[in-house]
Amino acid sequence: MSGGHAWFGQPRGLTILFLTNMWEQFSYYGMRALLVYYMTKQLLFEQGHASLVYGTYTACAYFTPIVGGVVADRLLGKRRAIVLGGSIMAAGHFMMAFEPLFYPALATIAIGNGLFLPTLPSQIGDLYEPGDPRIGWGYNVYYVGVNIGGFLAPLVCGTLGEVYGWHYGFGAAGIGMVVGLGIYLAGQRYLPDQARSAAPPVAERGRFGRETAVLLVAIGLAVTVFRGAYEQVGNTVALWADTGVDRRAGSFVIPMTWFQSLNPLLVMTLTPPLLVLWRRRSDGGRRERPARKMAAGAGIVAGAYLLLAALSATGHPAHWLWLVLFFVILTLGELYILPTGLGLFARLAPAGFGATTVAAWYLATFAGSLAAGVVGTLWSRTAHDAYFLVLAGLAGFAAVMLRMIDRLHGATERQDLIDKAG
Repeated sequence: MSGGHAWFGQPRGLTILFLTNMWEQFSYYGMRALLVYYMTKQLLFEQGHASLVYGTYTACAYFTPIVGGVVADRLLGKRRAIVLGGSIMAAGHFMMAFEPLFYPALATIAIGNGLFLPTLPSQIGDLYEPGDPRIGWGYNVYYVGVNIGGFLAPLVCGTLGEVYGWHYGFGAAGIGMVVGLGIYLAGQRYLPDQARSAAPPVAERGRFGRETAVLLVAIGLAVTVFRGAYEQVGNTVALWADTGVDRRAGSFVIPMTWFQSLNPLLVMTLTPPLLVLWRRRSDGGRRERPARKMAAGAGIVAGAYLLLAALSATGHPAHWLWLVLFFVILTLGELYILPTGLGLFARLAPAGFGATTVAAWYLATFAGSLAAGVVGTLWSRTAHDAYFLVLAGLAGFAAVMLRMIDRLHGATERQDLIDKAG
């Protein structure tokens, strides 16, 4: 384990993973901020087709990690998988600068992402001794890195794309990926020296029997439903920001891509106080089970979409401050559900299968993103207030599923305590 501590009292290696992921996310969200606009305004795709391509791409970006996680654990090892995956992604981003390579570029990014995405967070657990209570909060700190990159990306790549040309924005995304790789290679001394997973024994990581597998599958299904609504942020919500929002601030018109920086900016600002709140609750003996916390997050996101439904029902463009409020509510819910789910899957991974188990989390993201692409095709055929009610319903249904999972899991935990006491 690396010595010394860095941000939030975490191991130094977490800072390397944090910064690597930050720049990788800069490249991903920089390209994503431009993608639906590029297809509808430059390539002149119909809205339904563009939404379906967007959903299919994001789904594939989360499907390839299923294979990539196995390859990283069994063949390449974590370090080589990250370097190879990042290099392939960088090539794909640069390919996006050329219109004839549009579909091959998307495929290339998705393939590289398959090696990179599950492997980097699976290294977090290797930084801690078994039983270290900091590991749960470590995933929230790591999640901030995701969102710093996501905050900067629309401002840099989005502005370059809107003002100077779409291809400049895509090129900047490729540069971000190269920077992230450089940081990872330069910080190797702070990461565990390993070729493959150095995870603790299964007994120290938690039981991975049938009940645990059922728990993860059930949570994965609920997250799939949730993603069908959540992933509209870069899809139909982005389209609404272009046509349904009054973006004037005095004489200045706010670029449509800038609003996609709100979500990651709010993640950065809301995470520290939430960590303090959760730590105090834990110290006071009121630590929530993961599924219950995730259910609360899905319910909050449902409320965010109800706000958009009410705004759309007026028939007038909404002031841009209402869109800001939407992102505040959405982000609060996101922080309860997404990093909690990722940390749960990573902590329950059996020895030698860290990247593979994390990849299973991204399987739910894949299915949810694919569903989001299909749901997005309704945008042009449905009244916008009714459409946002559908999204609220999806998030609300996911909340109900997670509450049911929590009750079943809670009953199992109580029975385990009874068995141990006996």
